[in-house]
Amino acid sequence: MKRNIKKVAVIGSGIMGSGIACHFANIGVEVLLLDIVPRELTDVEQKKGLTLESKAVRNRLVNDHLTNALKSKPSPIYHQSFANRITTGNTTDDMAKIANVDWIIEVVVERLDIKKLVFEQVEKFRKPGTLITSNTSGIPISFMSEGRSEDFQKHFCGTHFFNPARYLKLFEIIPGPQTSTEVLDFLNGYGEKFLGKTSVIAKDTPAFIGNRIGIFGIQSLFHQVKEMGLTVEEVDKLTGPVIGRPKSATFRTVDVVGLDTLVHVANGIYENCPNDESHELFKLPEFVNKMMENQWLGSKSGQGFYKKEGKEILVLDLDTLDYRASKKASFATLELTKTIDKPIDRFKVLVKGKDKAGDFYRKNFASMFQYCSNRIPEITEDFYKIDDAMKAGFGWENGPFEIWDAIGVEKGIELMKAQGYAPAAWVNDMIASGNTSFYSVKDGATHFYSISNKKVEKIPGQDAFIILNNIRENKKVWNNSDSIITDLGDGIINLEFTSKMNSIGAGVLQGINKAIDMAEKDYNGLVIGNQGTNFSVGANLGMIFMMAVEQEYDELNMAIKMFQDTMMRCRYSAIPVIAAPHGMTLGGGCELTMHADRAVAAAETYIGLVEFGVGVIPGGGGSKEMALRASDLFRKNDVELNVLQEYFLTIGMAKVATSAYEGFDTGVLQKGRDIVVVNKDRQIATAKQVALQMAEQGYTQAPRRNDIKVLGKQALGMFLVGTDQMEAGKYISEHDKKIANKLAYVMAGGNLSEATLVTEQYLLDLEREAFLSLTGERKSLERIQHMLTKGKPLRN
Repeated sequence: MKRNIKKVAVIGSGIMGSGIACHFANIGVEVLLLDIVPRELTDVEQKKGLTLESKAVRNRLVNDHLTNALKSKPSPIYHQSFANRITTGNTTDDMAKIANVDWIIEVVVERLDIKKLVFEQVEKFRKPGTLITSNTSGIPISFMSEGRSEDFQKHFCGTHFFNPARYLKLFEIIPGPQTSTEVLDFLNGYGEKFLGKTSVIAKDTPAFIGNRIGIFGIQSLFHQVKEMGLTVEEVDKLTGPVIGRPKSATFRTVDVVGLDTLVHVANGIYENCPNDESHELFKLPEFVNKMMENQWLGSKSGQGFYKKEGKEILVLDLDTLDYRASKKASFATLELTKTIDKPIDRFKVLVKGKDKAGDFYRKNFASMFQYCSNRIPEITEDFYKIDDAMKAGFGWENGPFEIWDAIGVEKGIELMKAQGYAPAAWVNDMIASGNTSFYSVKDGATHFYSISNKKVEKIPGQDAFIILNNIRENKKVWNNSDSIITDLGDGIINLEFTSKMNSIGAGVLQGINKAIDMAEKDYNGLVIGNQGTNFSVGANLGMIFMMAVEQEYDELNMAIKMFQDTMMRCRYSAIPVIAAPHGMTLGGGCELTMHADRAVAAAETYIGLVEFGVGVIPGGGGSKEMALRASDLFRKNDVELNVLQEYFLTIGMAKVATSAYEGFDTGVLQKGRDIVVVNKDRQIATAKQVALQMAEQGYTQAPRRNDIKVLGKQALGMFLVGTDQMEAGKYISEHDKKIANKLAYVMAGGNLSEATLVTEQYLLDLEREAFLSLTGERKSLERIQHMLTKGKPLRN
């Protein structure tokens, strides 16, 4: 039976409920969001003469929760207009409306008695066949469905979203005793394809997969801190980006999530897993109990392991429980990994460390490997689901078994024995059968050792993806130090950047030109995409700074011309060029996206022309392109200046869209041309399909544009008056005004006496000239230097 999800009901509108409602709205689904009716009036309501029967009062809780969610940062919604897809109501007056939805999701407080009452009410109105799931983070699914009808139980299971629902990719599906396979298969596919999640089917055990392993990791650290005499800053240094974990590492993450949330889950595991070999580890250390007593819960209470006082960040001393100034943590072992780009390649070095950091990693990984291997088959039959859960739910770059593989399975066992740990029996069986690693890659797909079948099998569900890591070795057709060209099959090639933060310098530009040359000669299309954290942070600022400081203006002019020419080649070549932006797509990365034939953008794309922040204007075709796009929108009898001004301000204010959908508002993405994919894992495969489709429809190289209407003096005059007023009102500095006036000159097409049609090359020449003149300004160089050294824009 084919299921379509057009409308969902979310019951419970707290942080999690509102977040889930927003994410369904993100993907175009209508949402009915319900919460309880308040028991008493607020002072404001009393003054207004409202009663408990007034609709505004009855829906106050749900409306307040949703409003707060929509105002929160980072935003739970791709675009504020998507909130119109959510209708609010209350569980007393509006429960009957759930008869018209396709999926009901319960997100009320974590108490079994309350959840059972909700399901009793739901059963009165739910139509047979409707999906019904609970977002519990640990209450057994079997307890919740007790006493419900057969149809209810068949369509009921747990669907555990991680907070924030938009950003964390883990979607745990936990079957109840009677859940039908059809329902599980549907949710597994829907989570991945529509919600953009990593769907993981878990067993109905306490805390499921993600939290069981994640909380074990955090509790281990809580106990290790005292044992090893480590400070909060030291642990966060050791467990952050150096090992491919989020910047917030351990203690900062606990502050963000809330200590009370962690304590709730840890207590649940302690109470419900008496036979867990690490049972005592889930007992809270004394300093955590003290913090709970003091209500030091983290960000929500204003202090936790960290506390902000004015501009200073203070740190909790775990021995005295006093706050003190933070101290920089450094370890010799970490210094050894500075030249190793990928976290996965650092683990071998880290576990050999001769200092406290080395001891820490050996202890930490040894206990993690034992714990994870012992959880199979208790929490899942297959170890890759543990890795998937940790990567998608906790933001780890590599899961425990991937880390173990990186160290070496046998080396990992030696490490464990030295620390008094041992792997589960199945690991020894695997090695005895001649398999020396958990994972392997064959024919572009990841395979794993199946414990139940005692053989290597392909991980299911990969067919919709192209995983560059899996094909790069065998399908590479060309590379230099900054880029790689890979054959994606069916006549389409992919160019990925491998420079630092995927910045665009000479090596990347050479790669783009080479890829277009090769595609025009032997292939049907080109995708420019990668599967790193970010698409590209823009042009190589360091190179520009060095040339400008050395006053090598001819070389700099050549370099900018090369950048512009390369962007124009993306626009005008004999084959379709598809950009696949995701994550940070700034400056030159944005310019490249705008010059491709089409963009297949991940929903989580943070895109914009940010050059103003470093004291220059977009010089790789971005300023020209914004003038061109404004010109294309000029309509007869319209005030053309207003359209141009919008595009001017997008650059002048260095606007960055916080999702691909916002990119359509700022004009860097275009409706009808560019498309958005919610699941980043599908992005390269989708971009390949778009390139193929364009090639098969008969792609023809377009002629260069010579019909761009620029407004000359009329626009320039308006812009110059505007920047004068902004400076007079102290909104911008004198140097900001200088940059803005240079941009105004480019976008107005120069000081022309009347509106004129010009070529793209004419605007590119103006743009390059303006960019070059700004690199000769001391204040622009100060801005570039500040960005290179501090990573933040300077206002001077």
